[in-house]
Amino acid sequence: MARSSTPQKPQKTIRLRDLKGFKYFKNIFVFLDRLHDTYTHSNRILHYDQYVCLILFYFFNPILTSLRGLKAAADLKKVQKTLGIKATSRTCLSEASHLFDASLLKPILAELAEQAIEVETDSDLRMIEQEILAVDGSLLPALPKMLWALWVDDEHRAAKLHLSLSVLKQVPMQAEVTEGNANEKTVFRNFLSPDCLYLLDAGYSEYRLFHEIIEAGSSFVGRLRDNAVWETIEERVLTPEAMAAGVKRDMVVHLGSETKRGDCPTPLRVVEVESFDIPAPGRPGDAGHGKEAVDPTPRRFLLVSDRLDLPAEVIGLLYINRWHVEIFFRWFKCILSCKHLIAHSLNGLTIQVYCALIASILITLWTGKKPTKRTFEMICFYFSGWADEDELIEHVDKLKEHNPSESR
Repeated sequence: MARSSTPQKPQKTIRLRDLKGFKYFKNIFVFLDRLHDTYTHSNRILHYDQYVCLILFYFFNPILTSLRGLKAAADLKKVQKTLGIKATSRTCLSEASHLFDASLLKPILAELAEQAIEVETDSDLRMIEQEILAVDGSLLPALPKMLWALWVDDEHRAAKLHLSLSVLKQVPMQAEVTEGNANEKTVFRNFLSPDCLYLLDAGYSEYRLFHEIIEAGSSFVGRLRDNAVWETIEERVLTPEAMAAGVKRDMVVHLGSETKRGDCPTPLRVVEVESFDIPAPGRPGDAGHGKEAVDPTPRRFLLVSDRLDLPAEVIGLLYINRWHVEIFFRWFKCILSCKHLIAHSLNGLTIQVYCALIASILITLWTGKKPTKRTFEMICFYFSGWADEDELIEHVDKLKEHNPSESR
């Protein structure tokens, strides 16, 4: 549990921002400091901010793959000195995952994301005066004993990470963790904010949802299902740029049959695109595995948007950039190793996921670039003692000076 069995002598409160070392975590200390007195008690030996920092330490040290390993690390004097913690037990760490409220990390995630700079250089995307957010959900494998993680059956359980990713900044902006069977459209409704442009796959193709996005003061570019019905109001003439981008038709329509017309009464844009660049969807259950290979033959897509003012080729470009969220899921699960669970409750897993997202944002804040496998490896080398600080700084400087295209 998160309290000692016997009363402790009063000691000077240790604040993370007062610690020496871990200089690359200074961006996060001031944010975590507000958590220190959460669930405070005179006997508490592990505080919320220290627990979060310990999990961040776990993410940057790939040798740690379990709660047992995390406990062993917490017993090391150097780790205790650096993170400002005391030796703790697995029981204490386990109880912390139930005790501390995961939702308190949401505003920290959002505030860190706001600090990130734009890394996307495409002028067509940067000219759009809305926050461009790619939205999707991805399954996180769970254990059969995680009874809350409803999915296929008692032997196949999963949680689901629902995410909105800033396309220009390449950082997560909002996140929610649910059981695997949770409806993505329902969760997305909780994400809705004004002045955003949401990039949506066919799984979010619901006419009433489109109207709710517009009512929230935002816009969207999504993919319609092949059996979509509409009434054409205007057939637009294609520009040479649109035809070069694979646009076959550009229409203004009333979406839905007569009985469904009221779900979204606003006239919308339907753009039919034939493209080699839009990745083919994976098999059911594969979402988020980062299948970056594209179909060798062109595929036709029906794209829908409320943005009647944008060129048709930009509508297609926006939808292609929705794939950034799929690539992020690959980074998140395969590179950042969030597939290793250190908590089995919904609250504990949510804390772990939020900490992983915070770790990803920290890399972007440190480097000024979206996280890549090479950069993550160099940071891990540094925290493991295999690379010194000068070598890490040299790597970061090269990223900033030459803007290399690193493979994931």
